Amino acid sequence: MPYLTINNLEKSFGPTRVVKDFSLSVEKGEFISLLGPSGCGKTTVLRIVAGFEDPSAGSIQIDGRDMTSLRPNQRNIGMVFQAYALFPNLTVAQNVGFGLKIAGMRRAEAAERVTDMLRLIGLPDLGARYPFQLSGGQQQRVALARALAPKPRVLLLDEPLSALDAKIRVSLRQEIRQIQQQLGITTIFVTHDQEEALSMSDRVVVMNGGIAEQIGTPFDIYNRPATPFVAGFVGSHTGFDAEVINPAAGIVAIDGAQLALGQQLTAPKGAIIRLALRPEAARLGRAEGRETILKGRIAQVQFMGSIIRLSTMVGDTALTLDTFNRPDTPPPPVGTEVEISVAARDFIILDAAGNGVAQDQAIAAGHLA
Repeated sequence: MPYLTINNLEKSFGPTRVVKDFSLSVEKGEFISLLGPSGCGKTTVLRIVAGFEDPSAGSIQIDGRDMTSLRPNQRNIGMVFQAYALFPNLTVAQNVGFGLKIAGMRRAEAAERVTDMLRLIGLPDLGARYPFQLSGGQQQRVALARALAPKPRVLLLDEPLSALDAKIRVSLRQEIRQIQQQLGITTIFVTHDQEEALSMSDRVVVMNGGIAEQIGTPFDIYNRPATPFVAGFVGSHTGFDAEVINPAAGIVAIDGAQLALGQQLTAPKGAIIRLALRPEAARLGRAEGRETILKGRIAQVQFMGSIIRLSTMVGDTALTLDTFNRPDTPPPPVGTEVEISVAARDFIILDAAGNGVAQDQAIAAGHLA
């Protein structure tokens, strides 16, 4: 039986439905990320679980108990906010122990718990400091410790890393994940950053327009997107128009090169369908196991350290290709004619029915939402 269950959640503000028939089952100790663009409803779902918003319809259950009508302080849920929300007039130790004091825990027991929490977040000697004396990353660690101190049943994280610089974000997300696994606490993490969601989560919920477009492991979300929006929002890709040659056999042609997609297509012969290819899927030159050869011309070279990103023109399509940096092998200069090898298995079918324009509009809308 799932530990946390969200059933058919709906939320409207006036005539606007911001959450639409949202359902999710979370196992005990699981780390779930709600990923999506601004305005997709992910924070609203989190606030409903916390009790800060009342749903228009649907229910929330934790460990078999209905939480839908309970106040936030009755749910035993810990929450960490984007803006830290620490009390500036309280020391670090007092901030961490605030929930324990409200709960009426004995002073000696609370002090021991605070000490444990400060040790857990790696700040054992900073209990006497005030928030203004801490860095942003340290303040967010204190906010995490404060949320965890009362031993909540569920931990909610609302974009807790977005106000930090990139290097601190990477370090802190690793620490959050390590602490979550160490405590085994069921966690829901809201973010618009796909790298955060993919690197931290057991499962990811990709949201768009108030609905869950896809729920799956990071591996499946990235490699097997269920909708055009997911394919466009998670990661980057090159889109191809492909002409259907044999619908039953799944054979199409891209710029004169034929490939078998391995599944039956619903579009008729001669129709144009839409495919996508991730930058890491293509290879410069001929490569074993990649049977389809596309001819292109180098249009742009971006040196990104360990990765070199090449933009190549294949017909009228700008194909993005990633290759590893090798000090003894400089990238080909702009204008070079090249061969690019790809495997049919690496293509993502965005549109098997021949609605390519509509699908591209859906992807663009996802990026702009």
